[in-house]
Amino acid sequence: MSVMSAQEQNPTVPSRTAPEAAEWDAGNGYEAVAPHWFYCKVTGGRERWLPFSIQDSERLEEAHGAGKDKGDVVVPTSGGRYDVHLKQRQRLAVFWEEEVSEVRRCTWFYKGDKDNKYVPYSESFSQELEEAYMIAVTLDEWKKKLESPSREVIILHNPKLMVHYHPVATSDDWGSTPTEQGRPRTVKRGVENIAAEIPNGEPLQIDHLVFVVHGIGPACDIRFRSIVQCVNDFRSVSLSMLQAHFRKAQEQQQIGRVEFLPVNWHSSLHSTGVDVDLERITLPSISRLRHFINDTILDAFFYNSSTYCQTILDTVASEMNRLYLLFLQRNPDFKGGVSIAGHSLGSLILFDLLTNQKAAPEDEHSREVRALQLSTAEVKEILKKLDLSEYCPAFEKEKIDGEALFLCGEKNLEEMGIPLGPRMKLLHYISSRREISTILQDLPSLGLLLCVLQDTKEHSTARQHSTTASRDGPYPDISLGQVSANYPQLLYKPTIFFAFGSPIGMFLTVRGVKRINPDYSLPTCKGFFNIFHPFDPVAYRIEPMIVPDLEFEPMLLPHHKGRKRMHLELKEGLTRMSVDLKNNLLGSLRVAWQSFTRAPLAAVEGTSSEGEAETEESTEKQPDPKPEEAPAPAKEDPSLINVGKLNRGNRIDYVLQEKPIESFNEYLFALQGHLCYWESEDTVLLVLKEIYQTIGVTLDQPLPGSQ
Repeated sequence: MSVMSAQEQNPTVPSRTAPEAAEWDAGNGYEAVAPHWFYCKVTGGRERWLPFSIQDSERLEEAHGAGKDKGDVVVPTSGGRYDVHLKQRQRLAVFWEEEVSEVRRCTWFYKGDKDNKYVPYSESFSQELEEAYMIAVTLDEWKKKLESPSREVIILHNPKLMVHYHPVATSDDWGSTPTEQGRPRTVKRGVENIAAEIPNGEPLQIDHLVFVVHGIGPACDIRFRSIVQCVNDFRSVSLSMLQAHFRKAQEQQQIGRVEFLPVNWHSSLHSTGVDVDLERITLPSISRLRHFINDTILDAFFYNSSTYCQTILDTVASEMNRLYLLFLQRNPDFKGGVSIAGHSLGSLILFDLLTNQKAAPEDEHSREVRALQLSTAEVKEILKKLDLSEYCPAFEKEKIDGEALFLCGEKNLEEMGIPLGPRMKLLHYISSRREISTILQDLPSLGLLLCVLQDTKEHSTARQHSTTASRDGPYPDISLGQVSANYPQLLYKPTIFFAFGSPIGMFLTVRGVKRINPDYSLPTCKGFFNIFHPFDPVAYRIEPMIVPDLEFEPMLLPHHKGRKRMHLELKEGLTRMSVDLKNNLLGSLRVAWQSFTRAPLAAVEGTSSEGEAETEESTEKQPDPKPEEAPAPAKEDPSLINVGKLNRGNRIDYVLQEKPIESFNEYLFALQGHLCYWESEDTVLLVLKEIYQTIGVTLDQPLPGSQ
């Protein structure tokens, strides 16, 4: 880069005034710029440079200063969901597949062409700019022109005015002045001067883990974003709700945060080759609509196919188990619970999985499984048993515990320096123990083993008789009509199951389950919340299937700011006013009519007393006014209605409050109603409230109308 005086190159630049000179001389001392770390996010072909949180940036800077002479240093960021490899300057997702992001240690920025976002210069170019700035400040020599090899020109007029000229076309040998090279860009030094929104960072303590399963299609909201992006929004809203409604618990360090991890099954389903088969038979007309149907709507039909249902179930269960083990490996001190949440078809998948979980009684096989799991934690004992004790230091150095050992592959062992022979022995041991564990979990009782070994015909006949008996009984089996599949087992017992915009009630009814036994509860999950928007066309209720003889409204989810929305209060107020006016009018007419009918009876002298008696008697015998004419009776507390044991005796159905604009046209906002849950503060607050209630932590101020 060449540095030359800009006074000669651009004589139109105004000279420095005396007050400006005094101001610059007063701050003549040079101070090094404070760097901040950024990563590049590419969406739709556009690059966006986003800052790491203050917490992550400080951690990256510390690792950068300490690891200059070391190899690649890996720093977990974004709550442990991403790893930054400092040497490669790359940011990699931990729990899901995502494009690798470029990482920069940023000090100098310029304003982009297409928007007002600032873009960081490369680290090498920023270093050259910083050196030129240091010389200008130290020697008080400004109006310097810096020209890069790509003919981009930066002029340092003074500490507050620095511009960047981007060449419009290739210059000739005579060069060209900066004013002839297009519109200048603003240049800023230091992240504090670009007005970037930098988050403070997430609490390190994780109190609870929630897996979120998506519904049909690859897009999960109205903006066609993926499940990863939608869950990111859900997590961000949860952090703001924690600060707003759990401030006391945070200040007392009773709680940290809740981690939400996405579970993607759509890509696995459509990587089976079914898309090629569908493409072969799809008509060429209205191609975009047909492609949308094949990629989205057909997922519901795939789930009702025994072949593809098995693929979906295996993908969801194995992915949640994989994420669970990986999360424990990266968070060995985690002692919290695990909950699951499903949107649309994802909630039905989870419901079917949960209804087929085994309650894990403390029988002989359960004890064997537990003993097996405990033995895997003792890595030293395993290595000793295999005559591989000499490799214990390598496993201790990498902090490999029992669960991590079972996640190791050949590549991992090779990177640890384990030779081929010991590597093969370890891999054979891991593979055999996995098979034993699977058999013990799938066959927890001798009776089930004998059932599996029975003749196929006898087994199907018994299943048919069981299904018939379930259909004919007062309370059909909850698994009635489910697709015949092998339902995998989860490695944990979920604390709560949250269903967003769920069609569970509809699918159960279609399958023939018209009523749910009030005494029924999910085998391994005792909490169940069915949350829906009032205009959601896919959502159905659950409680009327448990209490069919009682008509009652779902629980109204309180607004996160502690009151009903204004338009709902106005609507209720007008309804009450009209009822009161109607009752008062009818009461006045009734009194007038009674007075009119009494008048001729009083004129009969001989039978006045009898007439009065008859009048009083007839008045007493008058039927009660119609229910709609009478004042509304005091309603029973909706939270006290008994809806069975599916949610520990608590209410199950919760309805969101629609926004004012949504109340103008229900049909117009129907699709939005099905996709609104990811950014709904009311939904997130209910999830947090119920999760923290299980560990004895409550809201700072109870919301009106909440259970």
